[in-house]
Amino acid sequence: MNKNSKIYLAGHKGLVGSAIWKCFQNQGYANLIGRSHSELDLMDGVVVRDFFDQEKPEYVILAAAYVGGIIANNTYRADFIYRNLQIQNNVIGESFRHKVKKLLFIGSSCIYPKESPQPIKEEYLLTSQLEYTNEPYAIAKIAALKMLESFNLQYGTNYLAVMPANLYGPNDNFDLEKSHVLPAIIRKMHLAKCLQENNWSSIQKDLRRRRLNDVNGMSTIDDFIFTLNKFGVFSNHLELWGSGKPTREFLWSEDLAEACLFIMNNVNFLDLKEGMDEVRNCHINIGTGKEISIKKLAELVADIVGYTGKIKFNPFQPDGTMRKLTDVSKINALGWKYSVELEEGIFLLYRWYLKDQEQK
Repeated sequence: MNKNSKIYLAGHKGLVGSAIWKCFQNQGYANLIGRSHSELDLMDGVVVRDFFDQEKPEYVILAAAYVGGIIANNTYRADFIYRNLQIQNNVIGESFRHKVKKLLFIGSSCIYPKESPQPIKEEYLLTSQLEYTNEPYAIAKIAALKMLESFNLQYGTNYLAVMPANLYGPNDNFDLEKSHVLPAIIRKMHLAKCLQENNWSSIQKDLRRRRLNDVNGMSTIDDFIFTLNKFGVFSNHLELWGSGKPTREFLWSEDLAEACLFIMNNVNFLDLKEGMDEVRNCHINIGTGKEISIKKLAELVADIVGYTGKIKFNPFQPDGTMRKLTDVSKINALGWKYSVELEEGIFLLYRWYLKDQEQK
């Protein structure tokens, strides 16, 4: 790519896409194209085709996806597989029809088997069963990997895919029903601290920015308490799902953005398939290679947020996969390594969250 290359970033307003957009802009890429969901529905093949016909991008980064945490994945199973397949098929299909020079797909480490050996190498894909709660989402992502791989082998395209660890960062989703574990813990911890301190103005500010069910900043104190209790936030303790024993690997979203820029400029499909008899698993894990238990994570967030109450875990709720640590030797060997440690990242995200609450 050069600084004037026409680059379409699908999903440029989300957690991943906004980080990539910022990273590319900061590095001088001046011809970025982005469309919000209201401007371009990626599930509609006709409008996606019209968009590609009009804009004719040279490069495509597919960061758009229908995403959520363990509750959402297990509840809206049909939505997760159907919507993601539609988005992927439309964007990849039009990228091929318009002969884009390079496409980068952002996947997820949930593609790997539930009982995968640790740390997880790229080659462990499809070696055993997936985690049940997010199986539909994972299957959609695996389908995209195989589609890209197949286009490359049959048509000589240059389509790549990265599988990041659990991401967190600016523009994260803090919806307590649909968010991932780290933003959910940060918000719950913040609300629990406010409730513990009888800081109703801060609770009101939080719910005015991000309502919980039908409760918003204009609701009564009784409504606040009832709804917060429903989500495990009490005046004397905080309840989190699961046993607290599972471990997770977390990657700052802006580190992923740096990795994407590095790959777009330095890595090609031929670099990843070289020497293989049967070509498969050419995707690249992106992560830190470090893990932390959910219990330890909660304690770390409490220190940063300043929450001093009790933290209780509900073992009757699902844990998900017990361990999910990626092997990052491939991306390290290619020449990239992460820079933001978890403690620094949580501090930065909490600071961003508090600032974002001031938005109307």
